[in-house]
Amino acid sequence: MPEMCGGSREKHTTDVTDLGNCLIIIRNVPYYKCTECNEILYTGDVIRKLDAIIAKAKQTLNEISVIDFAKKAA
Repeated sequence: MPEMCGGSREKHTTDVTDLGNCLIIIRNVPYYKCTECNEILYTGDVIRKLDAIIAKAKQTLNEISVIDFAKKAA
């Protein structure tokens, strides 16, 4: 668990990336939110996986892609 000024807890969100000709929606992306200042933090591992998912989705070039992070990260 990342260090923050207060305690943190893991939550999940939806990431939306607009590539102009393609919209990539990734559901169930884990992140940590500080209970003190509400800062949001993605771990390095999550960012690397998001980048990989987006790179792969770019290859298909669908107008809209909806991807479940938990299923692709495994």
